[in-house]
Amino acid sequence: MTKQKMPADERREYILKLLKEQEEPLSGREIAEKVGVSRQIIVGDMALLKAKNEPILATSQGYIYMYDSQESNGYERTIACYHKPEDTGKELNILVDHGVFVKDVTVDHPIYGEFTAQLRISNRIEVEKFVKQVQSSSAALLSELTEGIHLHTITADREELLDEAEKALNKAGFLVNKKV
Repeated sequence: MTKQKMPADERREYILKLLKEQEEPLSGREIAEKVGVSRQIIVGDMALLKAKNEPILATSQGYIYMYDSQESNGYERTIACYHKPEDTGKELNILVDHGVFVKDVTVDHPIYGEFTAQLRISNRIEVEKFVKQVQSSSAALLSELTEGIHLHTITADREELLDEAEKALNKAGFLVNKKV
């Protein structure tokens, strides 16, 4: 696509086409470069597309067009975790090394309520990319808002994988025990 200015509706249709054709997340910067506008314009376009009920998911890796089959991974569980920011990579690697897909992270802020961010991390490469992105930005992890306590929604093809991942997190001291 050339970088000539296109009408906003046409640009949003082109963005939908890009997302539908892409299997990997597309960053706002990548989309902005493809259509010749600023990243902030893309953020606005995404908000408008979501308002029209387009199933676009914003993840730490970029935007994804969600088809119904992408959400289901067999078994799903929410786990409560605690760790220092520098242990984020270790926690996520434990999960993905056990065949678990880390869907999201949620914190319960005392003033603003619940915040959930889509992670969509399934392997060590994605963990490394996420950790580098956090380190290179000035943004804090959501868990820093709650002194390290957070929830993850995790999925796997078999329930045993979720059980094994939980045991490994507990052994590493990352699982919030019921005693807390």
